[in-house]
Amino acid sequence: MAKVRVLFEVQCPCCDATLKIDPETRAVISHRAPVKPSPIEDLAAAVQNLKGEAGRREDAFQKSFANHQVHGKVLESKFDELLRQAKANPDQPPPKRDFDLD
Repeated sequence: MAKVRVLFEVQCPCCDATLKIDPETRAVISHRAPVKPSPIEDLAAAVQNLKGEAGRREDAFQKSFANHQVHGKVLESKFDELLRQAKANPDQPPPKRDFDLD
């Protein structure tokens, strides 16, 4: 009489493949890779998304560029305000900086 082999079926936690393992030899008897969905379902939708990306990148660049131009004006106005305060109160000591506390 032939001995009936009972194989364990195990799901791989990394790649989600199905493995059949022989308990006596502790060897993988069969391997079935998981079915992967196609990366692009609809080619027209993928092309449309790519066309939209260029516009979004351009918008982000223009916003960053505008912020960079305004940043110099903001720093200049802060400096002017602090200079005005320093001239108004010449006896007041300068504010403590972080590295002055060490």
